[in-house]
Amino acid sequence: MAARKAIPPAPKKPAVRQPPARKTVMPIASGPEAEAMLESFIEKFTPEIAAHARAALAKLRKQLKGAVVLVYDNYNALAIGFGPNETVKDSIFSVAVFPRAVSFFFLQGRKLLDPQKLLRGTGSRVGHIKLSSTKDLDQPAVKALMEAALDQAAVPLNTKAKGYVVVKSISAKQRPRRPMAIT
Repeated sequence: MAARKAIPPAPKKPAVRQPPARKTVMPIASGPEAEAMLESFIEKFTPEIAAHARAALAKLRKQLKGAVVLVYDNYNALAIGFGPNETVKDSIFSVAVFPRAVSFFFLQGRKLLDPQKLLRGTGSRVGHIKLSSTKDLDQPAVKALMEAALDQAAVPLNTKAKGYVVVKSISAKQRPRRPMAIT
């Protein structure tokens, strides 16, 4: 009997790593329920920070008619985005509420001309302004930055639409929302 020649196995193709499937973040709540949840998130902060956050949000909601308000109760901060739809990448602005401060973010801020150098941060995309009061939002330079951001938005706000609030995520683990007492 003749010996059979072993057939070499076919060369293995290099494994092509597939990107993980994108997870769609389903809203936790929207409408009146989301409004109530947002208020409960704000109540976790000191009365001063909570009042500051409420005033900033009220002013922005009045100025950004038709914006969808996206709420993320994250580990480090309460983040509230303003955009044309429920997609975070289309958001134009956000407010972050920290235990000691409230900041206003321009989510595509690095594209904006900022001659007065108001925008802070070292990131390549986002810039922010720490709000000392809601009057900061009325400064001509801030209003000009906001107008430019709205003009340059990839997806514009529909000012004729009725804006609404959507709670997108709540982190199970969070830093304290009130500053730690210094002893």
